[in-house]
Amino acid sequence: MQTINAWKFPGGLSNPGEDIGDTAVREVFEETGIKSEFKSILSIRQQHKHPGAFGKSDMYIICRMEPSSFHISFCQHECLRCEWMDLEELARTENTTPITSNVAKLLLFGYQEGFDRIDITMREFPAVYTGLFYKLYHRELPESYRNMT
Repeated sequence: MQTINAWKFPGGLSNPGEDIGDTAVREVFEETGIKSEFKSILSIRQQHKHPGAFGKSDMYIICRMEPSSFHISFCQHECLRCEWMDLEELARTENTTPITSNVAKLLLFGYQEGFDRIDITMREFPAVYTGLFYKLYHRELPESYRNMT
């Protein structure tokens, strides 16, 4: 089954060496013209034998973004239409991919119950290699655990 002309969130491939949040910000801007900030990872889809993954297993990382602009100027090479949509409508419409409707439900839950219940956030730490850093993605720890020494 292939879904054609379905609503979906912006997305695309990372460039070599590009961090997850930077990829999300770039892809949202390239496809919609919307400037945004990476807030968290909402979920990860893993798929094998994906026809567009160059013979590799595919991981699709779904990020929560915060827009800093709202005027849409979409890429007509990648999108037929682009518009802001109500999340409840997006969660229920048949004209979407299953992943999009499930992410819309996750976002609705986050708005109603708090994103701290679903967000996977990022913290940067110095690596054991001098001058290098790594990013650790995880659910946010309570402050009493974060500040343990």
